Amino acid sequence: MHEIIFEADTPAGRAFDVALIWSVILSVTTVPLESVSSIRGSYGNVLHILEWFFTILFTLEYVLRLLCVQRPTAYATSFFGLVDLLAILPTYFSLLLPGGQYLLNIRILRLLRIFRIFKLTEYLSEARVIRSALLASRRKISVFLFAVMTVVVIIGSAMYVVEGEEHGFSDIPTSIYWAIVTMTTVGYGDISPQTPLGKALASLVMIMGYGLLAVPTGIVSVEISQASRRGVTTRACMECGEDGHDLDAVHCKYCGARL
Repeated sequence: MHEIIFEADTPAGRAFDVALIWSVILSVTTVPLESVSSIRGSYGNVLHILEWFFTILFTLEYVLRLLCVQRPTAYATSFFGLVDLLAILPTYFSLLLPGGQYLLNIRILRLLRIFRIFKLTEYLSEARVIRSALLASRRKISVFLFAVMTVVVIIGSAMYVVEGEEHGFSDIPTSIYWAIVTMTTVGYGDISPQTPLGKALASLVMIMGYGLLAVPTGIVSVEISQASRRGVTTRACMECGEDGHDLDAVHCKYCGARL
């Protein structure tokens, strides 16, 4: 069962994975179709039946994945384990919360398995480089975001004092919202300064925004250039179900089990 569900080296395993990919594609397609009122009016019952069919199918597959690994908790808390769980929960939640089934498009994350299924190990290697770079830069980006939030709070408070309620800056939270929108260069235009001092402050915020946007990009770029680019394999661990191990790996990097 582990060979069929987690590996793609055998004809049976490859057939299972290809069928899974097509099931994910079809199930994700039904969600946006159901949101169209004209289609929902004509084929609502059919789409509803398909939605429950795929949900029960993926529920059975999720249970089988837990049964064929020796550490089901490790797989359940892994990235793909959480994705598999989130792929089935929205339909059950829709029984309590109408409209919850529209969150089912999270199933598209399951298509990430296509890199393992078709042995695209070079993509797995690149994905690992990006993940390593993001993990290595998380502290720097956290400090950067804290600094940005401090700046927008100060600027928002200053703009509230400068412009006042009569120009749309009704309170400090609204002014902070304006500062975030302006600094990120989104510029919705729903609130804008009217006084000369306010416009001068807004111009300063806009100029700062261009410089601030480049900081996280530079941090991640440096970490990517420094990340290791060793090859990875598509073998899945029989203990926890994780893959993406080094080519010369003897033990799983996540749980320590022998591969």
